[in-house]
Formats: sequence, structure tokens, C-alpha cells
Amino acid sequence: MFNLFAKKPTPEELVRKWSSSIRTQQRGLDRQTSTLKQEEKKAERTIKQLAKRGDTASCKILAKELIQSRKQRTRIATNKAQLNSISMELNYQVSKLKVVGSLQKSTQVMKSVNRLMSVPQLQRTLGEMSREMMKAGVIDEMTEDMMDGLDEDEEEEEDEVERVLAQVTDGLLGEIGQVPVAVSHVEVSEPESEPDLEDMQNRLSALRS
Repeated sequence: MFNLFAKKPTPEELVRKWSSSIRTQQRGLDRQTSTLKQEEKKAERTIKQLAKRGDTASCKILAKELIQSRKQRTRIATNKAQLNSISMELNYQVSKLKVVGSLQKSTQVMKSVNRLMSVPQLQRTLGEMSREMMKAGVIDEMTEDMMDGLDEDEEEEEDEVERVLAQVTDGLLGEIGQVPVAVSHVEVSEPESEPDLEDMQNRLSALRS
């Protein structure tokens, strides 16, 4: 039952609570980054294996997944930096409480929270935190913030695929190795297990969602 006489949390208590939530989310982002890196290494090994067999089409499919995974890690790093920015601003405000007497409205915190609300895995925590911040006077009501609305065109994406293939296969495929011979004549020293392309695609896609 809701307690009408519950003690209102102090600004210091609120900031401690928010900071704890932020650290939890940052650890979650770190785990996601680590898992993405592991899957990317597996994808790179599979691309090399497929390149030796001359399966360029499958290599390109995995290269696209690899590109999207790397972009996801970049977005995660940006999100983590935004969370850190919120934490630093809140701790700065706590240090000034004796002078100003209360938490102050912060445009920086509001912008960071607004951007992070578009991240699915952060929405629940940030939603609760933003409501508490509004009550505490730190931010105003949230607004829509249109971001990441630009997609690469197909030509740019194809160029990036070629660069990734060249990098991963040491020039066997991709823009460095455009000679259409040789690929099918590369000898594989030992038979390797058949890579499960669909399974690897699904794992990388699941990690990005």
C-alpha cells in the first residue's frame, strides 16, 4: 500500500540511486560489447574459411553482418559516454548542493537522457529515471529527438563490404584482391568443418537487437 507519509528522498539519495542505475547499465553495455567482439572474431574466421573455398557470396553476407556489428559497438560506446556524462553532471550538482540548496535544471542531462531513450535496452531504466528527474526539477518533459535517420546508400555499403573483405582475408577478396582468378584455386591445407552461415547471421543479428 502506498505510504502517504513516506519520507521524500534527499537530492543526495536520488543521485546515488541514479548513479547506481547508470553503472548497472554501463556494465550491461560492456558485456554486450564483449559478446559482439567474440562473435565478430568467429565471423572473421568463417569469412577466411569461405574465402579459401571461393564462396564470395557467403563472404559478402557475413561481411555485411560484421559491418553492422562494428557499427553497433560504436553506438554502444556513444551510449556509454552519454551515461557517463549524466553521472558526472549529477555528481557535480551534488558537490554544489550546499551553495544552491537543490538540484538544478540541466540541459546537458536532458539532452543525454533524451538521446538514450531511443535505445531499447535502456528505455525501462531511463524512463523511470527521467520521471524522477522531472519531479526533482533536473529536466523538463521529454521530447522526440530524431536521430540516426540517415542510411548509407547501396554503393557506399558495397564499398565498405569490399574493404572489410580485403582486411579480413588479407587481400584475397575485396578491393585489394579484385583479380577474379586465384580465389577458386587457393588450396585448403586441411578439410575444415562446414561453417553454419545462417546460425552466425542469426547470432550477430540477435546481439544487435
